Amino acid sequence: MANSPKPKEEFVHDVFQQIAPKYDRMNDILSFNRHKAWRKFAMRKMAVSPGDSAVDLCCGTCDWTISLAEASGSGPVKGLDFSPAMLDVGRGKIARNTHGGQIELFQGNAMELPFADNSFDYATIGFGLRNVPDPVRVLNEMRRVVKPGGMVVCLELSKPTSQPFKGLYYFYFERMLPKMGKLFAKSYEQYKWLPDSLKLFPGREELANIFREVGLKDVEAYALTGGIAALHIGIKEK
Repeated sequence: MANSPKPKEEFVHDVFQQIAPKYDRMNDILSFNRHKAWRKFAMRKMAVSPGDSAVDLCCGTCDWTISLAEASGSGPVKGLDFSPAMLDVGRGKIARNTHGGQIELFQGNAMELPFADNSFDYATIGFGLRNVPDPVRVLNEMRRVVKPGGMVVCLELSKPTSQPFKGLYYFYFERMLPKMGKLFAKSYEQYKWLPDSLKLFPGREELANIFREVGLKDVEAYALTGGIAALHIGIKEK
């Protein structure tokens, strides 16, 4: 990203347009399949009830969107992403899922949500907050569209703090991961961008404080797999 002449939003859009067909396979490989366990943990903490509504931002290929629909059983679930290629992959999954009728997908900007105030029980964003130009603006939008008492949830890569795990992780993330992207997806530059995207992103406690600053209450932050990912949850005040 630092060497790209394009604005961040345009650069990230191009990245996901290019990697969309191999995104799911690469997620499995690069996270050693841990991303599925992280999402299951998030769903347990959210405790979605039958009939609850949700919006999933930066929904990508819609794995979390589908999990939300399955947990709700009947409530409406919206998915929003700015990459048509990622949404196309998601539509294929939704068409094969028995809860696909609950889901509606939108191509749009997470910083300007096309939804009314107080519309959803949950607003989620998975591995997308670090990619947006203004994370605070996105969190404010998420808070706006959830109902009073509703939940704002972010699952994101984070920064481990304990040695020697921290050193091993950064060696893998910065040195090995882009090479694996080149080997398995023929996309070195796109996967080199992944560690670059994390460098300026807030750590777990910093992000928890941002949740509080945008007006969310009862903020919880969970370190996952030694801190390489984190789950943040905040409640909109009633």
